[in-house]
Amino acid sequence: MSAATRRRILQLSRRLRHRGPDWSGLHQTGSNYLAHERLAIVDPASGDQPLYNEDKSIAVTVNGEIYNHEQLRKQFKEDHKFHTASDCEVIAHLYEEAGEDAVAKLDGMFSFVLYDSRTGNFIAARDPIGITPMYLGWGRDGSVWFASEMKALKDDCERFEVFPPGHIFSSVEGGLRRYYSPPWFNESIIPTAPLDLSELRLAFTRAVIKRLMTDVPFGVLLSGGLDSSLVSAVAARHIKESNVGDKWGHQLHSFSIGLKGSPDLKAAREVSEYIGTLHYELHFTIQEGIDALSDVIYHIETYDLTTVRASTPMFLMARKIKALGVKMVLSGEGADEIFGGYLYFHKAPNKEEFHRETLRKIKLLHLYDCLRANKATSAWGLEVRVPFLDRDFMNVAMSFDPAEKMINRAEGRIEKFAMRKAFDDKEKPYLPQHILYRQKEQFSDGVGYSWIDSLKRHAEEQVTDRMMANAKHVFPENTPPTKEGYLYRMIFENHFPQSSSRSTVPGGPSVACSTAAAIAWDESFKNNLDPSGRAVGVHDDAY
Repeated sequence: MSAATRRRILQLSRRLRHRGPDWSGLHQTGSNYLAHERLAIVDPASGDQPLYNEDKSIAVTVNGEIYNHEQLRKQFKEDHKFHTASDCEVIAHLYEEAGEDAVAKLDGMFSFVLYDSRTGNFIAARDPIGITPMYLGWGRDGSVWFASEMKALKDDCERFEVFPPGHIFSSVEGGLRRYYSPPWFNESIIPTAPLDLSELRLAFTRAVIKRLMTDVPFGVLLSGGLDSSLVSAVAARHIKESNVGDKWGHQLHSFSIGLKGSPDLKAAREVSEYIGTLHYELHFTIQEGIDALSDVIYHIETYDLTTVRASTPMFLMARKIKALGVKMVLSGEGADEIFGGYLYFHKAPNKEEFHRETLRKIKLLHLYDCLRANKATSAWGLEVRVPFLDRDFMNVAMSFDPAEKMINRAEGRIEKFAMRKAFDDKEKPYLPQHILYRQKEQFSDGVGYSWIDSLKRHAEEQVTDRMMANAKHVFPENTPPTKEGYLYRMIFENHFPQSSSRSTVPGGPSVACSTAAAIAWDESFKNNLDPSGRAVGVHDDAY
């Protein structure tokens, strides 16, 4: 293979250096390349990638964390020799033992590509929910490409697409197959098991503790809503009561962002004081957010309205967090999908449809909240871990009767009531009662209601009525229905003009983050297709 090809691989890898500014690595066997830009979280000194088995016949490059790596190491025979203390090295050794079945044994968030020089075969795999991003592409010369972000593929692949979560690509089989199919994944089966609050609390506590595996400074994203507050409370309690904090201190660092006076900042400040974190309250202005839109869309690689709205403050916050020396944070993504926490779930007609909508939302997480959380923070070399999407916790949370998740305000049952009750400990409270039972705020709303309103005004100034009249001709695929959507689409197309790029973004009508199917729940939804939580009409500050 020519030196020019090697240089091109390095150039494309450099496009992703924001994700891994700590080291660069390249493995070549013939015409096969594994390039890696490393963000060092576990074993920063010696865990550089690609990683190998004993004789380096198997090479792997990984984005993510393998939380059960220590348990897996203990299962190996003595002839397995590890080169590093990296959690990801276990993948190469596990593949030696189990072949392609190794993927299903991993507990973590990951996207990886593995090359076996003994056979010339390779595999690529993505974690069950798609917490870490991955794309798959094909070149005209018959080459197959994989990358964490499509900006590394867009100029060299004839076509590319999102690598589906819970799947493995096998060169032996020549394509994709699903490896992750838990019983609750089947939309035709409605769970009937009784809710066990103590089991739910224990499973979540374990999920949080599992994610404190790190050799670098860490913290939590704390918006003051239920999800991030529970993550923070469990983490803060564990750090104080264990030796986890021996290295970086026994006081958890927490971070929140918003416009001055926003509802999230006030609630986050109160939670921080209650659970005893070292809190950083970060502010941004409307103009700073608008100025960042192009950079945000370039990094998150989507024109989805809600994702852009929420990614912008997260993008700005991540930059500040990294400047403070923190490289890993825990966050609360996933709870709204699992428990039906979005405000439109108030309108669910029955428990069967409620449950099916949670499944639809979970299966789309990799295109929305997981994409936002990962890419908006990885833009600055910051890693986000999400306890609610823990494999074991989801098995518990998705396996009890969905009637227990239904919202009934007359009976005092608000969004995510099961999680609230599970952590309503009267003897040793995790959170203040009014925070534990605080109404749902979508992140793009909670940072300050004027943020979304200002984005709409900005779009009005940038997009004319004439442009909107011809939108269906300019953008026949996923035609933007609003001026705000048109603005984001224009910015996206400037960065990613390829047809494959625009096809990676989901479309269709939505109200308050619903799927298209849920719009049939209420006649009013059809006339108010705005992704803000205030659009449903049940919020205290509804439109």
